[in-house]
Amino acid sequence: MRGFTEDEFRQRLENAQFLMREQGMNLLLLNSEAEVRYFSGFHTLFWQSPTRPWFLLIPAYGEPIAVIPAIGEALMRNTWIKDIRCWSSPQPHDEGISLLNKTLQEMVGTRAVIGLTKGHESVVRMPLQDLERLQSQLPGIHWVNCTPLIRKLRMVKSAAEISKIRHICNIASKTFSQALELFHIGQPLDEVFRAFRIAMLQNGADDVPYLVGGAGQGGYGDVISPPSDKPIETGDILMLDTGATYDGYYCDFDRNYSFDHASDAAKQTYKTLYKATEAGLAAARPGATCSELYQAMQSVIEAAGGGAGGVGRMGHGLGMQLTEWPSHMASDHTVIKPNMVLTLEPSMAISPGKIMVHEENILIHEDGVELLSHRAEPELPCIT
Repeated sequence: MRGFTEDEFRQRLENAQFLMREQGMNLLLLNSEAEVRYFSGFHTLFWQSPTRPWFLLIPAYGEPIAVIPAIGEALMRNTWIKDIRCWSSPQPHDEGISLLNKTLQEMVGTRAVIGLTKGHESVVRMPLQDLERLQSQLPGIHWVNCTPLIRKLRMVKSAAEISKIRHICNIASKTFSQALELFHIGQPLDEVFRAFRIAMLQNGADDVPYLVGGAGQGGYGDVISPPSDKPIETGDILMLDTGATYDGYYCDFDRNYSFDHASDAAKQTYKTLYKATEAGLAAARPGATCSELYQAMQSVIEAAGGGAGGVGRMGHGLGMQLTEWPSHMASDHTVIKPNMVLTLEPSMAISPGKIMVHEENILIHEDGVELLSHRAEPELPCIT
């Protein structure tokens, strides 16, 4: 279940090259973690260091070439990439730019169209001064935005990708099911987070790089905070939102719990969000749009007299990154296709300064939808 076969990567390459030729691109210059890993299988936590840039060159015809620091050569040689060119790094005065320039000219000459990830939710991971230097040395190159091309490829998942996401969703679901054993009144919130992380790892997650949440009387104030050492009290509502990984693929969903008792407002908000998610599940079909999913969930919240939760959208894509394209919001008209993995994430204000968020992970099939996260309870769970 670890890694992918070479056939998987060759299919990704073939799909990319078809779109490149269709759109008139001679080469893609990729240097963000997700894109390099997507096409090569190069998987390492070393990306957390900002010292070194990494480059993968995808031609419209032929094989990819990696231009990388020498420290990564051994790992890259474990992938399917055969042509690997290295420089000794760190070398701030020339951090691979000369080697990259030489390789680009060898591949496409001095007059070509090269794609960079310039668009929304993308990044060019190299010093801006190095990019400007490279572009000044190649005046005949036309640099274009390849983010829409990458987005189209990555939004629809392969069977092998789906199996990894399903696996980590099962691990997170199992861990949430242990809430009665893990959480208790009087437990400091940072201990709640720590206990959950440990349980996730014990249940088989590789890592829990994203764990946020909150706890407070009758609700919580935001959904992205690190934990404090404030103890859980009776009447608190706890939410944990986990982005755990298995073999480089994420789950992303949350669960809410009350302690000893909950206010009527909190209980009703939870029921409304559960119903809103049901509406999202019913609307999540091939051919529907993300804006239609948003409206299906939002209409339930509006019918209950609920205010906005301040999150800005009601779900997103999921895969190699915690959040991917598209977004469930009124302005996103992306058409949903089979084998997309999405989150449904309606939110709602309980009272001034208090919100609640409910999130599930789903897979789109030809004839409907599959829950990858085990469905939350229809009523707010209570821990005593």
